[in-house]
Amino acid sequence: MKPEAAKPITILLADDDPDDRLLAKQALDENRLANDLRFAENGEDLLDYLYRRGKYRDPADAPRPGLILLDLNMPKKDGREALEEIKTHPDLRQIPIVILTTSQAEEDIYRSYNLGVNSYITKPVTFQGLVEVMRALGKYWFEIVELPPEKPD
Repeated sequence: MKPEAAKPITILLADDDPDDRLLAKQALDENRLANDLRFAENGEDLLDYLYRRGKYRDPADAPRPGLILLDLNMPKKDGREALEEIKTHPDLRQIPIVILTTSQAEEDIYRSYNLGVNSYITKPVTFQGLVEVMRALGKYWFEIVELPPEKPD
């Protein structure tokens, strides 16, 4: 484990369900994870954020995420399509992506890993389960692993 304290990073949660976004924020807060949490409402919104297009044109409105939490089942462009685009882009592919979805379909799990996802987690059915998932994610991604350093813009 790294000896220094965990460095806060920007977490980008892409999920079309406002209740799921709120619960994720509350679960992170419950774990006292001092990270900047940003939201995207679908795959197109996620890519606009990452490419700094439209409402995300100002870098202050779209800091580069250190971790993306991605739902698969979203309107416009789903998480599978967004994952494929991110993992084939030379400037984005090193951003860790954790699938956080209700899908337990084997084909989704295989396809996600084949596209380069870092982890695949089925959304817990209880808030306490989500708190535990966020605690484990926080410990692993913010205390144990080395994330790629942020590139200057």
